[in-house]
Order: sequence, then C-alpha cells, then structure tokens
Amino acid sequence: MSQEDSNAPDRGRLTIRTLAMPSDTNPSGDIFGGWVLSQMDLAAGICAGQRAQRRVVTVAVESMSFIRPVKVGDVLGVYTEVEKVGRTSLDIHVEAWVRRGRIGEREKVTEATFRFVAVDDNGKSTPVPKLDDLPPYVASEL
Repeated sequence: MSQEDSNAPDRGRLTIRTLAMPSDTNPSGDIFGGWVLSQMDLAAGICAGQRAQRRVVTVAVESMSFIRPVKVGDVLGVYTEVEKVGRTSLDIHVEAWVRRGRIGEREKVTEATFRFVAVDDNGKSTPVPKLDDLPPYVASEL
C-alpha cells in the first residue's frame, strides 16, 4: 500500500506540527512553497542535530517534490528519518503531510532529502559519532 493510499506516513517520526496561516499565502491563496520548505528544513535540522549530537548546517536539498498545495487552516506535520550517515554529513528524508482544515483527511504534500554537515564551534566540519557511541537514551529515540 502506498503512502498516498494509506493517508498516513509510513516513514519517519513526527518532528514538527504547525498550522498554515493566512500570512503564509501567495497571491493565489495557497501557502508559499518556501514556507513549507522552511518548516521541513527546521524539522530536518532537529533530526540531524539529535543524531549528530552537535550543531549541523544545511548544505543541500535534493529531490524536492511538491505533490499537493497546502491551504490556510491545514495542519502541517513534518516527518523525518535519518537516511544516511557519512563521516561528517547526514542525509535526512523528510515528508510533509497535512490534515485538511485541521480535522480532514491526511495527505502527503511534499517530500525531499536534506543534507547536513556537523560542525564544531568554529563552523568547521567535524565527524558524526557512530551510533554505538551515542548515549542509550539518544540512540533509542533515533
């Protein structure tokens, strides 16, 4: 069963939930794609920072795909999942779903892969710890 058929995300954890407001619209009355993208970046950054256990910076957004518009009054839920961990980088799969009019059916509206790099206090890339090196309470939440 595909995600569109099930009307529920089957990848990732709910990381951010927010309400689409009139101030976030374009002249056509739809929510700006940039607003949705920023919510996804925030959620992906939370996920990447938790996995890296340090500051992370967005370096790329790959394969962004807008599927359906977001409307005023929709509740946007952003789901994240660590897809790949490199030496200093992390790829985070992100899906954005809405609940129409706050109570309606759930629909996937967009998805993308965000790449982050872990950085130290000086902004220099630094290794991401191995999963086995993380405290048990952190690893259990990933």
